[in-house]
Amino acid sequence: MIRPFRLLVVLLVCLTTKDGLAQEKPAIPDVDRTRLAEAFRIGDRLGNRVWSNWDQAPFAVLLITPEYEFLIRHPRPSADFTLVGKDPLLQSNVYFRKRTQNIDFLATFPAVGGVATIVIGQAENTDKKSSTPWVVTVLHEHFHQLQMSQPSYFAEVESLNLSRGDQSGMWMLNFAFPYQNDQVATQFSRLSNLLAQALQAKTKKEFSAKLAIYLEARKAFQSLLSSDDYKYFSFQLWQEGISRYTEFRIADLAAKKYQPSKEFRSLKDYTPFKEVASSILNQQILEKLPTLQLPKSERIVFYPFGAGEGLLLDRANPRWRSRYFTEKFYLDKYFSLTK
Repeated sequence: MIRPFRLLVVLLVCLTTKDGLAQEKPAIPDVDRTRLAEAFRIGDRLGNRVWSNWDQAPFAVLLITPEYEFLIRHPRPSADFTLVGKDPLLQSNVYFRKRTQNIDFLATFPAVGGVATIVIGQAENTDKKSSTPWVVTVLHEHFHQLQMSQPSYFAEVESLNLSRGDQSGMWMLNFAFPYQNDQVATQFSRLSNLLAQALQAKTKKEFSAKLAIYLEARKAFQSLLSSDDYKYFSFQLWQEGISRYTEFRIADLAAKKYQPSKEFRSLKDYTPFKEVASSILNQQILEKLPTLQLPKSERIVFYPFGAGEGLLLDRANPRWRSRYFTEKFYLDKYFSLTK
């Protein structure tokens, strides 16, 4: 027989436990907190050395897990998010909601509150698979935030007149570029090979000669495209290609000038930034260029090709990045040494 006093205690314990469970909120897994903290730290310490005003762009992230989405460093969370609390490691309030996006997402767009937000799945659920490439990808996506945070970005994109009534932004992925045109594809393949050859030039004289050949071939390729097709080609190189270039530059700088935190180095899937930088440069850019095929890969070719042009510009005109945000969308302009 349970005495009244003891029964009251049991009931209070049960009610308290039930109430506590009801108030429990989901939390970002520790491994993801460590990864995000490393991305933020690298951005803070190295970003401005790659691009001026890097630290002026928003660094809002929506982390996608199988059950929930976590919003970090966002200035204007929408009403469908609930506050978890302040995370001292991430130096940010963290919010959550039930999952709405695919768990393998890797993108940046105004997903929440009209703010350009990195929408990204956990490393294991994306094609990055492990921590260090995932962190570098977050920094790639942060560069998109820097692009989109420029005061005239959206107006200038609209002025390209390529959307053709599409207000969703999907035209950037679905534009009817002549990928399957035999003449365009053949010339693009030649151009990609010439770009690879110019990047492999050893001496200043050899580089100058191969650069001249490449630029002539680039003009020939442009002549095969309509005005709108060339605008789309240029826009994709400017936006996606230079983001891949930035991905390499930030990984390379981290390898040379950054000491990863003990917590990050302790992750079971940690790899040194030197290895990741080498993989981006070689496997994702230099070795890709001679093999690019428009009909097969379509829009994906713009990533390594634009990154290759960024590397070419580093040798042809090292000050080109100072013009990137003021003379948008046409990398060919930056080969000129004059403004």
